[in-house]
Amino acid sequence: MTDNKTDNLSAHAVYFIFGATGDLARRKLFPAFYSLYREGKLGKRFAIVGLARRPRTDLQFRDDVHESIREFCRYKPGEKDDWAEFAEHFTYQSLDIRNVDGFRELKAHTEELEKKHQIPGNRLFYLALAPELFGKVSHNLREGGMLESQGWHRLVIEKPFGYDYPSAQRLNEEISRVFKEEEVFRIDHYLGKEMVQNIEMIRFANVFFEPLWNNRHIANVQITLAETVGVEERGAYYDKSGALRDMVQNHMLQMLTMIAMEPPSRLDAEDIRDEKVKVLRSIRPFHSADEVRRRIVRGQYAHGSLKGKEFKGYREEDSVNPESHTETFFAARVFVDNFRWAGVPFYVRTGKRLPVKSTEIVIEFKNVPNNVLFARAQDLTPNLLVIRVNPMEGIYIKINAKKPGNDMTIQPVAMEFCQSCQIGINTPEAYERLIFDASRGDSTYFTRWDELAAAWQLIDPIAHAWKEHGIEPALYPAGSWGPAQAEKLLHEDGFHWWPVGGQDEDNVIWVRNSEN
Repeated sequence: MTDNKTDNLSAHAVYFIFGATGDLARRKLFPAFYSLYREGKLGKRFAIVGLARRPRTDLQFRDDVHESIREFCRYKPGEKDDWAEFAEHFTYQSLDIRNVDGFRELKAHTEELEKKHQIPGNRLFYLALAPELFGKVSHNLREGGMLESQGWHRLVIEKPFGYDYPSAQRLNEEISRVFKEEEVFRIDHYLGKEMVQNIEMIRFANVFFEPLWNNRHIANVQITLAETVGVEERGAYYDKSGALRDMVQNHMLQMLTMIAMEPPSRLDAEDIRDEKVKVLRSIRPFHSADEVRRRIVRGQYAHGSLKGKEFKGYREEDSVNPESHTETFFAARVFVDNFRWAGVPFYVRTGKRLPVKSTEIVIEFKNVPNNVLFARAQDLTPNLLVIRVNPMEGIYIKINAKKPGNDMTIQPVAMEFCQSCQIGINTPEAYERLIFDASRGDSTYFTRWDELAAAWQLIDPIAHAWKEHGIEPALYPAGSWGPAQAEKLLHEDGFHWWPVGGQDEDNVIWVRNSEN
C-alpha cells in the first residue's frame, strides 16, 4: 500500500472523465470528487476535465456538476463557501474518441491546466464508457501525446471487462499495448465498500476468528446480493449479460475470495491480490451440464407483487426480448478445494425483484456435538457471524445463552455492531475510496488481470452449458426469494438460507450498539 506521506502529492493530477455526460459520472463520480475535495484529499492542485461528444461550455458543465452533487452527494454545495473555488477546477471538451486530432487538442488544453494549477504531469484517465471503446481510447491517448508528460499515467476502467474470457483477453491485449499492468485500475465498486474492505480486519486482527476460519469449525458460508429493483432502464444491456455476467463474475466472486483467502505475507497490494487469485484457482470448476444442473439454480422473475405494488415480469420490461431466457436470479453451491476449505459449501445467490435490498455474508459455524447435554435437551441453533455490506453496514454475532429466569432454557442472543448507524449519512461512498486509491497508486482493491481471467474461466463453462444444453431459467414471482430450487440447494445438505436485510429471526434477543 502507498505511504500516506505521499497522498497529497499524488493527488496533484489532472483527472479526465470520459463519458462525462453519462449516468455514472452524474450519480457517482462528480459526488465522489466533491467529497474528496471537502475532506482535503484532493488538495488545491488538481483539475478535472469532462469529455464526451455532446457540446457543452465550461459553465454548462459546471452547472451539471453542481446539480449532480446537490442530488447525490453526502456533502451539499453551499454548506461551505467553497463551491466557486471547487468549480474552477472543472473544464469540458467535446471529443470524438475515434479522432486522434481531438486528443492532440486535449493535450494542449491539459498542459495549460497543469501550468495554471501547478500540476506535475500526473494524469488519471477514467473511462466511463462501453468496454469496446477502451482499446481505441488507449491507442489515441498514446498517439495524441497524452502519455508524454513526466508524471504518472493511470487508466481506470469500469466493468464489464469483456463478455467472456476470449473477449476479455482481446481487450486486455489492446490496453496492454499502451499501458503497463500496474497502470491499469479495473474497478469493481463492491471492493470499495466499507464492510468488504473490513473483512480482512475482522479475520486477521481478531485472534478468536482466524483459528476458527476453516473446515473444522465452519459448516457453510452464505453470500447474498439481493435487489428489489428490476432491470429498470438497463433492459437492453442486461438482456445480453444476465445475473451471471453482471453480478457473479465480479461482485460475488470478489466477496467469496475475500472470505476464503489465506492471510497475505504482507499488507501489500500484490500480496493480497496473489491470495485472491489462489482462491479463484482453487474453486471446483463446473465440468459438465449435469454438474451445472445439480449445483446451480437459474431463475427469471415473472409478474408478482412487493409491498402491495404490482410488478411486471422480466420479459415485459422495456428493451427486453419477450422470449428472453436471460437469468435475473442465480444461486450456486461452490466449493473451494484447498486445505482450509475442503468440504465447506459456499452458497451464493443474487437476484432482482427479491423481497429486500441487502448484501450480506453469513458464516455458519458447526454446532456443538449432539450428545452434549445442552444439545440433547434443547434445540440449539448454530453460531453465526454476519457481515452486512449494503445498505446496512456492520456485523452481528449470534450465540446461545441462558434465557432470563430460573430454568436452564437456552435462547439465541444476537449482538450487533452497526457501522453505518454511527457514521450516518457521511459514510464514505465506494467510489470515493477507489478514486482516492487510484490517485495514490494503491491497487489493493482493484482487479488484476490474472484475477479477472480466472473469474471468466470459472464462469464461461456455466454459460456454455446453459446455451448448449438448453437449460432455461425457472420462473419466480417478483417479490419472492427466487425459484424453489434455491431452497432445495441447501436443504440437500441439511442447511437453509438465513434471513438477511434486517429480517430478524423469531425468538432471538438483540443487543444493538445503535440503541445506546
